[in-house]
Amino acid sequence: MRRHTPALRYTAAIAPMIWGTTYIATTEWLPPDRPLFAALARALPTGILLLWRGTLPRGNWIWRALVLGVLNIAAFFAFAFVGAYRLPGGVAAVAGSLQPIIVILLVAPVLGSRIRALQLGAAVLGTAGMVLLVAGSATHLDALGVAAAVAGAVSMASGTVLTKKWGRPEGVPLRVFIGWQLLAGGLLLLPPTVLFEGLPTHLSPVNLFGYGYLALVSSAFAYQFWFRGIEQFTPSAVTFLALLSPVVAALVGYLVLDQSFTVWQLTGIALILLAVAGGQRSPAPRPASEPAPKPAPKPASESAPESAPMTTVPRAEPARVGSDV
Repeated sequence: MRRHTPALRYTAAIAPMIWGTTYIATTEWLPPDRPLFAALARALPTGILLLWRGTLPRGNWIWRALVLGVLNIAAFFAFAFVGAYRLPGGVAAVAGSLQPIIVILLVAPVLGSRIRALQLGAAVLGTAGMVLLVAGSATHLDALGVAAAVAGAVSMASGTVLTKKWGRPEGVPLRVFIGWQLLAGGLLLLPPTVLFEGLPTHLSPVNLFGYGYLALVSSAFAYQFWFRGIEQFTPSAVTFLALLSPVVAALVGYLVLDQSFTVWQLTGIALILLAVAGGQRSPAPRPASEPAPKPAPKPASESAPESAPMTTVPRAEPARVGSDV
């Protein structure tokens, strides 16, 4: 059985750290008020690229890839960009921090895992840290934006749990598996994008760079680490790493946009990091090949009939022990 090292687990953190740059990419590089087209541009070209010389799903994996494409890609991307366009980054981050709690509640009925108090407490701690991190960043709340951000957290949490439940088909490379979902999600996003937003008639070089960054770096590259982490570890442990996304977003704002940190925000970052560490403390599942422990053999005195006389074996004659059995 492959040994799961901490270093391998934390490579999954690369994905949410990259996703932490999505907010600044959306606000600084993309044209305004086009959340559906942003989701489409991030999914469809990337799915086609990853499926180059790959195979399409067959059998049950046709509808499974469609379901995962909706939850992990189409719905999540659309809701995330609606939230990014309509909300300050802090409010969207608080809504996204609910994802570990949702995953913990889903793994019990879907995967048969019991809810662990340590992880549930860490999830609440992470949300509290997120509130401190973004305190005072929002001047008003947009109802549609808040609903979209929460729906995005529910969608990604559900997709993460189902990805763990179904696994990956044997012999299918991870690149192709991700490509199935991105292609399905992109095709599902195409009709509403054309219907409600239309395709842009002009894109600046900065816009093209932003869409390329989201497609190649934030999707094609980052999802390799994310889905590998889901395969190797429990959904609850992996989803706590998503809390790193708003922390990176805050650090990018500090470095690029000359934003500053208050004492409360630094406290929030500390709580988030504690929550991420606490969320990793989950027992590894017993391998399927590990044999069940054998019951201890009964002493000879218990297996003998009640009417049989008890024989005392002197310690000086060990050879007679086996003769009475």
